[in-house]
Amino acid sequence: MWNYTDKVKEHFFNPKNAGALDEANAVGEVGSITCGDALKLMMKVNPDNQVIEDAKFQTFGCGSAIASSSALTEMIIGKTVDEALAVTNRDIAEYLGGLPPEKMHCSVMGAEALRAAIANFKGEEWVDDHEEGELVCKCFGIDAAMIERAVTVNSLTTLEEVTHYTKAGGSCQTCHEKIEEVLEAVLAKTGALAPPKPHAPGTVGLDAIKPLAPKAEAAPAKLTNVQRMQKIMVAIEELRPQIQRDGGDVELVDIDGKDIYVRLTGACSGCSQSAGTMMGVQAKLVEALGEFVRVKPASLLPVGA
Repeated sequence: MWNYTDKVKEHFFNPKNAGALDEANAVGEVGSITCGDALKLMMKVNPDNQVIEDAKFQTFGCGSAIASSSALTEMIIGKTVDEALAVTNRDIAEYLGGLPPEKMHCSVMGAEALRAAIANFKGEEWVDDHEEGELVCKCFGIDAAMIERAVTVNSLTTLEEVTHYTKAGGSCQTCHEKIEEVLEAVLAKTGALAPPKPHAPGTVGLDAIKPLAPKAEAAPAKLTNVQRMQKIMVAIEELRPQIQRDGGDVELVDIDGKDIYVRLTGACSGCSQSAGTMMGVQAKLVEALGEFVRVKPASLLPVGA
């Protein structure tokens, strides 16, 4: 279970301002029910002084999505449109006392709905960032531009972190390789292969951390093939006791450039959490090698390899 704050629970079990707002003159809709999360934010704005006199929401999603939407309406009622425009997803999360890493996208959805509603009030066209560039994750409608922004702004280094921030790759997983290609390209461009800096408590979302400053230190010497293989074997051996405690095991099968093939056995074979185990192995190898690699199940080895 995720560790939810009392404020999150309060806004989930007793959401504020839920329902339709017939007098709304500012409406913002983001997400999609087919993607698992959708939010419609409705506001009644005084046209003379542009003060938000009332706000309501309709949300389809998890408890964090409901709590984030509820908190957002409480935060913006009484503010002017310009004051509300300054509210970020970080503000929403901090208002709730923080959100689990896996639920950071809920506060982002709230901030996007707010910007969409304000644009609607002003008669402006609001462009969803998720619709720019090549579509990478079809399940959640996430494109390459969205992933690049998340990786750069938040110093992300693993597929799991990208999923937490954008939901990309969180469903069928067929887009994992494309996500990793985008991630690898951004890391190569910025040189950001070091572990990400820890986030301050309660600060989450796309605007929580400033972009990394260029690194001043010299790049480490490139590993030889033998050194690289040794580091991979050592890293996997260090992981095995942890996996074995859960009744499973992992073994190295083959190395093909940046593709590293492993086999999960025991309780890990066919386990519903096997994808998470593979991500953990990949994160360990990225850290050990200082380069981006892809960890794949041995079943995906090319025929004849």
